[in-house]
Amino acid sequence: MMRQNDARPTLLLVDDEPVNLQLLRHTLQDDYRLLFARDGNKALALARTGQPDLILLDIMMPGMSGYEVCQTLKQSAATADIPVIFVTALAEAANEQHGFDLGAVDYITKPFSPAIVKVRVRNQLSLVQADVLRRTRLQIVQCLGMAAEYKDNETGLHVVRMSHYARVLALAAGYSPSAAEELLHAAPMHDVGKIGIPDAILQKPGKLTDAEWQIMRQHTVIGARIIGEHDSGLLRMAAIIALNHHEKWDGSGYPQGLRGENIPHVARIVAIADVFDALTSVRPYKQAWPVEKALALIRDESGRHFDPELAALLPGCMDDILRIKQQWAEHEPARTPASVPLV
Repeated sequence: MMRQNDARPTLLLVDDEPVNLQLLRHTLQDDYRLLFARDGNKALALARTGQPDLILLDIMMPGMSGYEVCQTLKQSAATADIPVIFVTALAEAANEQHGFDLGAVDYITKPFSPAIVKVRVRNQLSLVQADVLRRTRLQIVQCLGMAAEYKDNETGLHVVRMSHYARVLALAAGYSPSAAEELLHAAPMHDVGKIGIPDAILQKPGKLTDAEWQIMRQHTVIGARIIGEHDSGLLRMAAIIALNHHEKWDGSGYPQGLRGENIPHVARIVAIADVFDALTSVRPYKQAWPVEKALALIRDESGRHFDPELAALLPGCMDDILRIKQQWAEHEPARTPASVPLV
């Protein structure tokens, strides 16, 4: 009997043979909550209602086979992410390959060792927990980025669009898919330092004074401090971008006046993505520019504001960028005036 408020991971065990279910129960009951099904239809119903953390699935069952159950699970958004381990007497390599092709994460042949089953289950659940932790971290990063945009009178969609633009441009520049994906998730933090800028300056309806501009420019330094110092990974990239995305190719940017290739490459990419989206989006103080006009400005600023090699790549990315722009189009009006220049 399951204990109330049992916080242990839940496993769904699927096998048409009661003896096999009994053996799995004895192997796993001390460490996990268990659900049981003896056919494919019951397994699918329990997967939807019980939301198990992992499914151990037999293949040879009357009616719906384990292969068919796995395929159905992977076709539904509600169950597609539940990892499946096949536990079966089918020991041929072709059977195992077919199971992996359908989306299974592991394959255990019968008769199985209880110790091996325990290790395989524990390893897969560790991977699931690591993935949940990674996704949670990404959501926190994205929320902080959007918080900064809302403070600056944006809807939050700016950070979504410009981050995807940055990923597209990074791929065009030769980044690996994994490196471009990391940039996608680091870019939303580029303006997080605006959280530390007084509202009287950030939302001033008129032109900023020189003194106010000096404070405004500190959002880059503040952003890097908020993110903190990290040896590697996503947050290190995010801090680099936050500090350097307003540097300019000719050295006239801020906060350090870096020039050319001394500006980190990821910050150069984000600079283009950020400005392109700002130009082509409605703001309280301006209409959206046509794409052609925005491309012309970036081309004119090539070698001054922007890395000329990256600026030259942007027109070739337009098909992907326009799809992103349409997918994440603004659906709400801007709320209050603002006067922070775009470039």
